[in-house]
Amino acid sequence: MNPSSAVVLYGPPASGKDTITGALARADDAFVHFRRLKAGSGRTTGYRMTDAETLADLRHRGLVVHGNRRYQAEYATDAPELDRLTAQASIPVVHVGQVEALSALAAYPATWTRVLLWCPRDVTAKRSATRGDSDGDARLRAWADTYADLEAHPDTLWSLIVRTDHTSVEASAELIRRAVRDRAPDRFTAVHLLEGVG
Repeated sequence: MNPSSAVVLYGPPASGKDTITGALARADDAFVHFRRLKAGSGRTTGYRMTDAETLADLRHRGLVVHGNRRYQAEYATDAPELDRLTAQASIPVVHVGQVEALSALAAYPATWTRVLLWCPRDVTAKRSATRGDSDGDARLRAWADTYADLEAHPDTLWSLIVRTDHTSVEASAELIRRAVRDRAPDRFTAVHLLEGVG
């Protein structure tokens, strides 16, 4: 039996993770946005809100595949929700903001398609302002953190890299669908982004 398919989308704020996930789901209802658990303040859209005690209990029971803190909040990708989605033949689409999350997710039994979505800093700034983010400065700091994260992990391999400032939402979604369908190997590095995008 082939392992279930899953997608991980990595990229700076406003690189298109939410928008492209929506386009994937509209094009093929097998794709489902994996809503991470979140404890803390800030945006609630796209998350399953919980509290710190619940997250601590999940960690204690070994049910957190990956967790992180950002924007004064705590986030977790939990095994029970991944299990639920893959059991119904859905393809979870997990959003992450740290390269180290890729290794943690790889431990979960699925065939992961690793997608790097990228846009320059000024595009993040414009998109963040357009969607009315109240913490625009924090988003720009997160963009810089993402750039530094890629610099620190230059040998990380990706199944697909998409410049979302050059590629339409629909085209980006179709590229991801094909990569999942073809079980695209992890073979691309982000070196060209680090050299050419700032």
